[in-house]
Amino acid sequence: MANLKEVKGRIQSVVSTQQITKAMKMVAAAKLRRAQDRIIQMRPYSQKLSEIIQNVSAGDSDSGDNPYSEERTIDRVLIVVVSSDRGLCGAFNSSVFKGVKSLVAEHYSDLEATGNLEILPIGKKAFEHFAKRKYKVIDTYSNLIEKLNFADAKEAAEMVMTNFVSNKYDRVDIVYNEFKNVATQNVKKEQFLPIKEVVVEESEEVFAPVDYLYEPSKDFIFNELVPKSLKIQFYKTLLESNASEHGARMTAMDKATENADELLKELRLTYNRTRQAAITKEILEIVGGAEALAQA
Repeated sequence: MANLKEVKGRIQSVVSTQQITKAMKMVAAAKLRRAQDRIIQMRPYSQKLSEIIQNVSAGDSDSGDNPYSEERTIDRVLIVVVSSDRGLCGAFNSSVFKGVKSLVAEHYSDLEATGNLEILPIGKKAFEHFAKRKYKVIDTYSNLIEKLNFADAKEAAEMVMTNFVSNKYDRVDIVYNEFKNVATQNVKKEQFLPIKEVVVEESEEVFAPVDYLYEPSKDFIFNELVPKSLKIQFYKTLLESNASEHGARMTAMDKATENADELLKELRLTYNRTRQAAITKEILEIVGGAEALAQA
């Protein structure tokens, strides 16, 4: 059985750790509120704009002029991986990494073997993970999450879009955590480029093709609105991941605080038992000594 000093030291250590986890939970909760507000405000605009672009592309017979919708033989692929800069957020990062590995195993194992698969990590954890495992990594935007804003996200999106149009990549996928609520984050694997066509489910009502009128012109729509939509979709993805990160960290720190409470209960019980055993031993020694003196 451990002595009193060791048990007391462990109790103090757990109390200190619990104070840290409580503080981190409060910080994550404050950041989550701001991140949640940002993504909730962005979603309707992003979804509607994406819907308009997809409908225009699907409804126009000459939509092939749009360079961002060009379907090509997939010889070179870029996967954008969105993670966090720091740990202590549960399975947030490991879930994304598993999602990337399953995506590669299912669709791009041959390209990985030939060196035609590249990773664009957004977040230091993603950069460290894939660089350590000898993937072809582009480290230009690995620190984008630190101070997330539209200007930097726009720059990263423009780089990806330019490389797609110039045929450096034939397809671009994004793997990230989609924010559902504080306790739930879903790993999403989405095709970013080329723009996916609208798929009508069998259960959905099929409408007649729409004869679109372009104002000011079709070229303006594809040259201005489509790139803008893609940049907004890219930024929305980063906001989803950012909110998910704070939710995952808040949940992880809350669980760590609860575990510390349970551990403290056990340690304090052990401390009391050890203290009681020590007192009982001292009493027995005193009584034994007194009896020995009485018999002398």
